[in-house]
Amino acid sequence: MLLRMSTLLLRTLREDPADAEVPSHRLLLRAGYVRRAAPGGYTWLPLGKLVLDRVTEIVRQEMAAIGDQEVHFPALLPAEPYRTSGRWTEYGDDIFTLADRKGAEHLLAPTHEEMAALLVKEVFTSYRDFPVTLFQVQTKFRDEARPRAGLLRGREFLMKDAYSFDLDDAGLVEAYQRHRAAYRRIFDRLGLDYAVVHAVSGAMGGSASEEFLADTAVGEDTFVGCTACDYAANTEAVVTPAPPAGDPSAQPPSVVHDTPETPTIAALVELANARRLADRADWTAADTLKNVVLAVRRPGTETAEPLVIGLPGDREVDLKRVGAALAPAGVAVFDDLAAHPELVRGYIGPQVLAKLGIRYLVDPRVAVGTAWLTGANEPGRHATDVVCGRDFTPDGTIEAAEVRPGDPCPACADGTVTMRRGIEIGHIFQLGRRYTDAFAVDVLGPAGKPVRPTMGCYGIGVSRAVAAIAEQHHDDRGLVWPAAVAPCDVHLVAAGKGPQLDAALDLGGRLAAAGLRVLVDDRTHVSAGVKFTDAELIGIPRAVVVGRRLADGYVELRDRATGERVELPVDEVVDRLVDETSQGAEAGMLTERV
Repeated sequence: MLLRMSTLLLRTLREDPADAEVPSHRLLLRAGYVRRAAPGGYTWLPLGKLVLDRVTEIVRQEMAAIGDQEVHFPALLPAEPYRTSGRWTEYGDDIFTLADRKGAEHLLAPTHEEMAALLVKEVFTSYRDFPVTLFQVQTKFRDEARPRAGLLRGREFLMKDAYSFDLDDAGLVEAYQRHRAAYRRIFDRLGLDYAVVHAVSGAMGGSASEEFLADTAVGEDTFVGCTACDYAANTEAVVTPAPPAGDPSAQPPSVVHDTPETPTIAALVELANARRLADRADWTAADTLKNVVLAVRRPGTETAEPLVIGLPGDREVDLKRVGAALAPAGVAVFDDLAAHPELVRGYIGPQVLAKLGIRYLVDPRVAVGTAWLTGANEPGRHATDVVCGRDFTPDGTIEAAEVRPGDPCPACADGTVTMRRGIEIGHIFQLGRRYTDAFAVDVLGPAGKPVRPTMGCYGIGVSRAVAAIAEQHHDDRGLVWPAAVAPCDVHLVAAGKGPQLDAALDLGGRLAAAGLRVLVDDRTHVSAGVKFTDAELIGIPRAVVVGRRLADGYVELRDRATGERVELPVDEVVDRLVDETSQGAEAGMLTERV
């Protein structure tokens, strides 16, 4: 393959676009890989499409290697299967819906579990047909309220999704582990630095799931690791170690105190110590019980219900963790306290919530027998020794509090958690029988009785992976693509218009004939400096500069990643680059199989 920049659909930009928020967004736009077509939608230009196709091909190779069969479902789907599964309402505003000319409702596919289950039901009838795994690379749609960060948070994106069907749970676990291993090979081949973390299943359902997160400071997901063991989890999936339950009757009686002008935890703690409430002068925010009112809207309903979350006063509510715990319900801060005068802002306590019929969920640290300084449900008044299990009984516990560095590890006794940020590039789920139950997918089992298969699903954000690679592989001059995904193997730069240009085109033809993908900068209307700047911005792994030394029979070979430059005789360039490219490909395949 030989591309000439004089005819290539490519326009590089000297300045960052005003609306580009993260490095991958800025550089993919500036280097001419993508162009914004609509909010959350991008056109892939030739260089970008080459990268996207190379990432897709690696994904396809690894799926085929573990026996997955490729299919292609439609993106425009009927509503009825999603009504049957319950996800038509569970997805809420996150899906694009439309009606055809006859009034039949449809959606643009966010994912295809329902279609996969129905296809298996229609085609397979016997246990002899199993196990089976189907996959596709397909465009997906999500009605993001605020598309941002370029390819990382769009309304339209390319995804690889696979669906396994097994006759028993042991088969599901084996399929899950097979895909987990394949995902590690894929992301290793893509040159990504990533972590595999415990996750929540959300609207997908199922008993277990893990995310693959590309490590980067601009990632929207926060995840934790342990200083002493290999535990890693998305913060939404972190489980808080709870203190042992105590005896509520062993605590002193609750006492209400006048605490004027203390609507904040900081003001309350300061007053409590100054006045020695309950004969103490060592009050901290962790001794207080903060009660936060949220609005919860269940799928298919128009009105939101108040929900109060109780947690230690030194913690803030993490709405992402609450949303994960309450999915598929939607969660927001409750902003209509005026309609609930019984909830006194800044002085809410749990003592009256059951009587008011308001659901109350608490952080696991609020265990039975623990005593708290909390609101007395009157303006300017708080109560000490308000005991869980005596003065109030929660409706349950919830993982709602923020996770902080230094918190105890949920998995071991010795470690504490550290925190990092990442981009979700893959997610795997043990779905179980949610969808096969919904559609009564039964096959004849070996004993002659019906057997209901169990499912797993496995997704990779293919277009998002391109952005994640760009996030991890760039410098202050531009992109630095790993060889496995770069649009071309070699970027030839003709530093002059005469013999240098002719030599560059000749060399490019010989490299292409040898099987390399070549980009030649044969433009005659730009300076050599612009060509060098564009070469660094575009980020192809190797550049060959055909310049003044051509008269002596030499060209310069540049390595984009290391900055190394060496002069080579023109006659040795083809053999050298073919050898380096083949060695790199062999190393990648070796890494892939280790």
